Amino acid sequence: MEIDSEKNLQRKHSTYNLLDERFEIQKEMYRGQQYSQIYFVRLHMMRTLLYSLVPNWKPHLPVCTVLGLEKDKECIVVGTLYKHMKLKPCILDEYSKTRSTTPLVKPHNFVHPDDHLVLEDESGRVKLAGMLSPSVYVTGPIVGLHGKETDAGDFLVLDVLEAGLPPQIELPLKSREDKYVVFVSGLRVGSSFSNPLQFQLLVDHITGHLGDEKEQGIAAQIVHVVIAGNSIEVPRGLLNGQNLASKDQSRLSEPIKELDILLTQIAAGLPLDIMPGLDDPANFALPQQPLNRCLFPGSSAYNTFRSCTNPHCFDLDDIRFLGTSGQNIDDLEKYSEAKDKLEFVERTLRWRHLAPTAPNTLGCYPFTDRDPFLIESCPHVYFIGNQDKYDSRLIKGSEGQMVRLICIPKFCETGVAVVLNLGTLECHTLSFGTHFSS
Repeated sequence: MEIDSEKNLQRKHSTYNLLDERFEIQKEMYRGQQYSQIYFVRLHMMRTLLYSLVPNWKPHLPVCTVLGLEKDKECIVVGTLYKHMKLKPCILDEYSKTRSTTPLVKPHNFVHPDDHLVLEDESGRVKLAGMLSPSVYVTGPIVGLHGKETDAGDFLVLDVLEAGLPPQIELPLKSREDKYVVFVSGLRVGSSFSNPLQFQLLVDHITGHLGDEKEQGIAAQIVHVVIAGNSIEVPRGLLNGQNLASKDQSRLSEPIKELDILLTQIAAGLPLDIMPGLDDPANFALPQQPLNRCLFPGSSAYNTFRSCTNPHCFDLDDIRFLGTSGQNIDDLEKYSEAKDKLEFVERTLRWRHLAPTAPNTLGCYPFTDRDPFLIESCPHVYFIGNQDKYDSRLIKGSEGQMVRLICIPKFCETGVAVVLNLGTLECHTLSFGTHFSS
C-alpha cells in the first residue's frame, strides 16, 4: 500500500503462516462426555515428557505411582496437582437451604494460608507436604516430585521437576530489518469508557495518515496488527430473552458497525488479526472460535482481514507468536499468587500449558482425545491481552530459548497499544491521549 504518493513510501511486507488449527473445533461432537478425559490426556502426554527428563535430573531414584509409595523410601512420582482451597466458591453454597452465616463474597483472590496441595494419578491421590508452596501452584499442572511417604501418610516433597520451556524453532538468522507488529486489546467499542477519537488516532497512525514524513516512514514499517479480545461492548441490558424492538436492535448492532468501519480502514492497508475475548459476541468456553465474519461486512471483504481463535498462534517471518485475550492469566491470578502478571505468564510456559486451570475454574471444551492447550513448541513472542497495565520481559530457557513476554493493556482505559520490533524483539508503547488543555 502506498502511504504517501509524493515520497512514494511503500509499506513493508512479511510472510504470514496461520497455526490456529488445533484450537478450531470442527468435527468434535458433544456427547455428554466428562472433563476427566482431558485430564487423562494431559497426564499421559506430560508424564511421558517428564519421564524422559528424569534420567538427567535424578537418575539414581526409582519412579513409582501414587499407589506404589512406600514409607520412608525416596522416589519420584509424576501426577496432576490438585489444590484444596478453603475460599474457592462452590456453586452448591448459593443453593444450600441452611445458609451459613458467612456471606457469599467474591474476593479478588481466593488464596488462603490453609490451602494444601494433592498429587493425583490414575492409581490414587496423596496429600503433599514439604517445600512445595501452595500459593504458587493451582489445580491442573503436571509435575514430577522427588520425596518420600511420611508416617502420617503424606508425601514429603524434597524437590520438584517442572517440564520447563518447550523446544523452540531457531530465530531466522538473516539480517533482520526493522518491521513492527502492533498489539492492541480491550477496545470496547460501544462502552461508556470507550473514546472513539483515541482509537481513530491509533488507526490513523497505523495507516500513515498522521504526522510528518518521518512518522509516516515509521508507520510504513508496521507489517501486522493483532487485536487481542474485548473489541465490542454490547449493551447487556437489552438481552433479556424478549423480542427486541427495532430501535433496540440498532442499538445492539451499533458498536459492531462502528468497529467494522475502523477495522476496514486498517484492513485496507495491512494485515489484521482479530481474536475474540471474554466480552465479545463469541462462545464463552476456550478455545474461543473466530468471530463470525458476517459481523464485519466491510473489513471481511479484504483478504488482509483474519478472524482468529483465542488462543491464537501464527508465524510472521518465521518468528512464532502465541497469545490469548487474557482469560487464562486472569484466572491464575484468582487462584494463586505472584509478584506480577508476567510471572503467571512465565509459569504457563514452564508448565507447558496455556490454561492450566481449565477445566477446573476456567471454561473449556470437553476434548476427549487431545489437550490443545499443551505448548509443544516454544513461541518467540507470547502475548496476553486485556491486562491492567503494559509490561514486558525477555526470558531465557535452559536450552537457549528466548521468549518475549508481553502484557497488552486495555486500550479503552489506558489509550496504550504495544509495538514489537520483529528485528530485535524489543517492545515499546504507543500512547494516545485526547485531553486538551483549556
